[in-house]
Amino acid sequence: MSPSAVPDLRVASPSLSRLEEFGCLAELPGTWSGHGFNLIARPDFEGGNDIFLELNSTDEHLHFSAIGGAIPNRGSVMDDIELFGVHYLQQISDHDTGGAIHIEPGIWLNVPATTDPAAPQTVARLASIPHGNAVLVQGSCFEVSGPPAFAPANTVPFRIGSPEPAPGAANPFPEYHLATPNSFRTTPTPPLVTQGIVTNPNSLLAAAIAGQTITETVVLDVSTAPGAVPNAFGGTENIPFLVTNADVAQVSAIVWIEKVQYPDPFGDRHYLQLQYTQTVLLNFKTLSWPHVSVATLTKVT
Repeated sequence: MSPSAVPDLRVASPSLSRLEEFGCLAELPGTWSGHGFNLIARPDFEGGNDIFLELNSTDEHLHFSAIGGAIPNRGSVMDDIELFGVHYLQQISDHDTGGAIHIEPGIWLNVPATTDPAAPQTVARLASIPHGNAVLVQGSCFEVSGPPAFAPANTVPFRIGSPEPAPGAANPFPEYHLATPNSFRTTPTPPLVTQGIVTNPNSLLAAAIAGQTITETVVLDVSTAPGAVPNAFGGTENIPFLVTNADVAQVSAIVWIEKVQYPDPFGDRHYLQLQYTQTVLLNFKTLSWPHVSVATLTKVT
């Protein structure tokens, strides 16, 4: 039977069609590799402290594959819509030890505008994490000329339900102060990790593109927290152990897909670079503890 005789059969479309169907996700398929940083204050009941502050310089491998065809969603109060997307596998290891830190299979979706509910075009990420979490995080995408702008990433814990501290707010927890030895922090401090990076991990992203000429940037801005970014929507699910011991309450992430110009004499050529910052709020001991991950990756295939 031919594909045309089976309307729901998902087969790959021509490349030019895919650029339109995938929207802001069109450049993702392929393999991206690079480096970054991970900060997580994890509970340490077993060690006799509220937290252990884990700091990692990271190596990352991120592979995206296009889903072959349209994904139909059937309407009951409006016409059907079609989603297009990519599935991915993210693998992160410690740069200094080679130890595994994170593995995450998931999907990014391009969601068209709808009339019921009345909503503009959005992007959504569906992620599964082996600790026992599943996340749906949704938001907006847009393009800008030139390089990205990086707001500070907060690493200061704060009371559950309260606003995040302002950039530069004092951190009362000694584990975060690298000048003072602390047995409840990664020791020795990884060679590439500085106090500035611990205070604002996004400073590592800014340093990575210093001196680069970035001509265009596609921005994917998603969050589970309504109102945090335009069209934010979603939520998290955690196994009961995590709900009690370290509840993943909120996820926010920004991905920048950048078109980078080669230096002279090859200024007419470009390559693709992906940067991201992600903050996961872990709720325990009456506080929200920001778990921040950042990375700068280059598209290699």
